[in-house]
Amino acid sequence: MSTKPTTTDLEWTELDQRAVDTVRVLAMDAVQKVGNGHPGTAMSLAPAAYTLFQKVMRHDPADADWTGRDRFVLSAGHSSLTLYIQLYLAGFGLELDDLKAFRTWGSKTPGHPEYGHTVGVETTTGPLGQGVANAVGMAMAARYERGLFDPEAAPGTSPFDHYIYAIAGDGCLQEGISAEASSMAGHQQLGNLILLWDDNHISIEGDTGTAVSEDTMKRYEAYGWHVQRVEPKENGDLDPRALFEAIQQAKAVTDKPSFIAMRSIIAWPAPNAQNTEAAHGSALGDEEVAATKRVLGFDPERSFEVSDEVLNHTRGALERGREARDAWEKSFQEWRDANAERAAEFDRIAAGELPAGWEEKLPVFETGKAVATRAASGKVLQALGGVIPELWGGSADLAGSNNTTIDKTSSFLPADNPLPEADPYGRTIHYGIREHSMAAEMNGIALHGNTRIYGGTFLVFSDYMRNAVRLSALMHLPVTYVWTHDSIGLGEDGPTHQPVEHLASLRAIPGLNVVRPADANETAIAWREILRRWTKEFGKGAPHGLALTRQGVPTYEANEDTAKGGYVLFEAEGSSGESAEPQVVLIGTGSEVQLAVEAREQLQAAGVPTRVVSMPSVEWFEEQDQGYRDSVLPPSVKARVAVEAGIGLTWHKYVGDAGRIVSLEHFGASADGKVLFREFGFTADAVAAAARDSLAAAQR
Repeated sequence: MSTKPTTTDLEWTELDQRAVDTVRVLAMDAVQKVGNGHPGTAMSLAPAAYTLFQKVMRHDPADADWTGRDRFVLSAGHSSLTLYIQLYLAGFGLELDDLKAFRTWGSKTPGHPEYGHTVGVETTTGPLGQGVANAVGMAMAARYERGLFDPEAAPGTSPFDHYIYAIAGDGCLQEGISAEASSMAGHQQLGNLILLWDDNHISIEGDTGTAVSEDTMKRYEAYGWHVQRVEPKENGDLDPRALFEAIQQAKAVTDKPSFIAMRSIIAWPAPNAQNTEAAHGSALGDEEVAATKRVLGFDPERSFEVSDEVLNHTRGALERGREARDAWEKSFQEWRDANAERAAEFDRIAAGELPAGWEEKLPVFETGKAVATRAASGKVLQALGGVIPELWGGSADLAGSNNTTIDKTSSFLPADNPLPEADPYGRTIHYGIREHSMAAEMNGIALHGNTRIYGGTFLVFSDYMRNAVRLSALMHLPVTYVWTHDSIGLGEDGPTHQPVEHLASLRAIPGLNVVRPADANETAIAWREILRRWTKEFGKGAPHGLALTRQGVPTYEANEDTAKGGYVLFEAEGSSGESAEPQVVLIGTGSEVQLAVEAREQLQAAGVPTRVVSMPSVEWFEEQDQGYRDSVLPPSVKARVAVEAGIGLTWHKYVGDAGRIVSLEHFGASADGKVLFREFGFTADAVAAAARDSLAAAQR
């Protein structure tokens, strides 16, 4: 077969075209074999994906985690074969048998790409639009990383300069999260981000004219993006030459993210299935697969046909990757030689280590003084900001309320932003009122590596973020959500802003650690524990959600067992004041711990030895061995009360049949927080009464 180039600007041979057509055959066969999947988009996107992986991106298939690599995000995750087949052809570790096992138990090729499961998959995608926001986060992280290690380098000359490529479909751009993220990217002038839109006009319900009529390209122009359209060939196929040229033009625009609209025909060139909704999410059928193979010049009697010539050609990506890696290593070593201190910092951060002595900077708060835990969290962040340079973050336009400003003099904003604190490498992120994309951008930042990220909003708005938070947990990403105004205690804003079901709902997400500290010292220790748990080995980590008070709460002595999730805050006492076996255990979290403490005083005065347990994190507590958990919550003590200003769903397993729960099983109201606590039964008297009721039940 001829290898003579057929274009002037892009080396595109007949063998390249055969490889692209091989992608189409593999996509059809993989879906046909398992009987379900999304073949059409993988077929039409074959030239685009091939061009990226074989002609454009800087990557090394032999080392998928190479720091200097470009990143690729398939936001249209339902078309997972678009990615899997390129990983196979380029030599990332997938083989033909993996494609044959598509969507089956234990395979490396699940229905949607999963980070940490398949080498070369940069993020878990599936929920549409998440990948767009992930890519924006990666682009933000790349800029911040450059600021940490090589801020003075001229554009394009640093070993930390690289690109983020993403492919999104019509569904991705219909989801609101992509609008939030795209607005943010344009505002931030992320010139290292290139988004390819598969404009195929087809979704599950048919032609997208059923749901969409806006001019998407003008929308992206309005966001501040550099926008281009790539027209198809006369036969309807994507034109790799035109796409390659568009990407080169995009790379030349350094002060805007780039949007490339690619008009495609889904399932091209299937004779009957192309441009139909059936090709989106269903196997084409044996007859249509055979007919398409004839069109492409493949044997209709053979399945998963890959010629040695094609595979040898595409596996050339391994050699190109090694050469690119070697060139990068040379420039990286030159940077190391010229920047010894920064190189040492890079090594520390890349290893997932924290700087020596960082824990000594954590504040210890005076006992007795009333401090809102949101304020305590802010003090912790400001204290750590000076010693942990990789720690950065901000808020969804609630920084003054969330206390998430790590540095008031340094905002992550492009250089031409009029704000005086604007700095392309700034510490404080202004996410804007975009909670959903904030969470997904945080995921992208964490996935990119070499920084530690947090973001804040009100706890009630975690509902807007939930899908991205779920993906944080699914990917085991070390991100921290700072959720303030954590109960009816926030007061007059009323039931729309008062979380009721949120704590229980978030605790229901597997792998998310929810931490609701009782006071300022618990807050500081919680932050310390979260930072300790962050690790380079993402597969072993977990995201955290801090639920913090608006109102002041009493400060108790710092207790290191906070990091165990639950501990004895006040022990039961006998009549002479000595420690005694508890007759009742009161369990509280957050602002309700003080109610348990006051109720204990009443019960102790009445001769009832009472233990108070603070349980800031159920998830951390469940990690402890049974012996420790039993030492905190003795199995012999059946009289128990849990108190939390939210629904009581979490606490039934801890209080048992004789236990009682002081909870809120309805929405709040607009009034002063103290009034609401009183009117809704969150008082020391109510907790003490519940304890007496539980004692009576335990004696029956």
